[in-house]
Amino acid sequence: MTPVSNTVRFVLDGQIVEAQGERRTTTVLDYLREQLHRTGTKEGCAEGDCGACVVMVGELNAAGTGVDYLPVNSCIQLLPSLDGKSIKTIESLKASDGRLHPVQEEMIKCHGSQCGFCTPGIVMSLVNLVQVLPQPSRQQITDSLSGNLCRCTGYTPIIDATFKAVERKTELKIDDSADLPLLKSIQRAKTPTLTLDGDIIVQPVVRTRKGSEFVSPATLAEVADYLQKNPGATLLAGSTEIGLQVNKKFLRPSHIMYLGNVAELRQVTDTAQAWRIGAAVSLATLETLLAQAYPDFSEVLRRFGSPPIRSTATLAGNIANGSPIGDSMPCLMALGASLVLRQGDQTRTVLLENFYTGMKQNVLKTGEFIEVIVLPKPVAGQVFRAHKVSKRFEQDISATCAAISYTLKSGKLSGVKLAYNGLAPSPCRAPKLEAVLEGKTPADVKAADLDAAIAASFTARDGLRATWAYRALVARNLVLDFIEEQTTEVA
Repeated sequence: MTPVSNTVRFVLDGQIVEAQGERRTTTVLDYLREQLHRTGTKEGCAEGDCGACVVMVGELNAAGTGVDYLPVNSCIQLLPSLDGKSIKTIESLKASDGRLHPVQEEMIKCHGSQCGFCTPGIVMSLVNLVQVLPQPSRQQITDSLSGNLCRCTGYTPIIDATFKAVERKTELKIDDSADLPLLKSIQRAKTPTLTLDGDIIVQPVVRTRKGSEFVSPATLAEVADYLQKNPGATLLAGSTEIGLQVNKKFLRPSHIMYLGNVAELRQVTDTAQAWRIGAAVSLATLETLLAQAYPDFSEVLRRFGSPPIRSTATLAGNIANGSPIGDSMPCLMALGASLVLRQGDQTRTVLLENFYTGMKQNVLKTGEFIEVIVLPKPVAGQVFRAHKVSKRFEQDISATCAAISYTLKSGKLSGVKLAYNGLAPSPCRAPKLEAVLEGKTPADVKAADLDAAIAASFTARDGLRATWAYRALVARNLVLDFIEEQTTEVA
């Protein structure tokens, strides 16, 4: 790695931008608007909900022959995480001869913009979509827009504009040929800096005079070493939680370690029995990975935030955050997932169901972090069901999410694992409900027995998103739904 220069370098439209002297918690949105005067990118919510701030962040592909882009909510992404990457804003879409992108042109023709505040973010979401899907379906278009709120148009002209843009058969991909050599020139080092004695030095991207810093390691060894030396460091991956705290609570962590450049943590290893999912693997990657094996899990993930959120948010981040209504954890617990925890050179494995000790509390020791999530693959005859209940179908927080795994043997439920969020201070298994189900035929399971088990398992609490009476009823009915439609053994 190069010595500390307090300079964040990224590529923007064929030029290298050097951001110097910026705070480690400066957001990408603020830098774009206030320093680069790219005011097409808007701030609507500063929470990653409305999509007015969507931009495209790119990295060199594995072969080094092109750029892979992700839609990103720039309002919650921290500027130093851009180091070594590229970015495209709404202004980037204008060609050198003044022509607009086909999506922009059709938005005009179809009257897809009225007040215009949300339009740049909508266009960026759609342009990112057609980079990889030049002929998207209506479902794929609406999915890509699920994180863009528009209060004027009703979305129909926006969807129409997208279809017309892809029907034109004109070039939909952004011309980023000028960016490639520049991206290669600013790539972050893939090996750590060592002292003469062979000790690791994690070079900061940004360091203040008071010693606060933002580091971006490239290897797992650097992560472990830095946490041992700085056990209070804040781990940053997707920034969907930390970015929110920066904006709303004015959080200013003294030491931030960004995991997005650690190749080992971005890998999924496929074994005969399980997937080993690195801590920096995004929810979008996981959604695709599980679509065939666990479609209900994939659907829960599809309803997790929006594409710009899922493109950066990580499974390990969702787990470590430990929200009582975290959506991935019930699915993982019902499937028997475990965590590989690392502290220095030592690792240990903990079942996810044993990870939490209270509300946002867990078994992590000082300097320990989640390295891998081990997710078992389906076995013959296994049934897995999951469903999230919320006031809105998309972009909403759960009232509860339930997940179950079981097999039918001689028509009876066997090996039942049932988990919930929203019913307790942390996501958890429900052993008393599992006992009600185990060894019975679906027809023999009584609603009253499930109600009694729920009452015995959880403390009744009303909340902002649902009363306890509603949550308890939904928790019971989801179980009945999960087992009643499965009346025959799965081959």
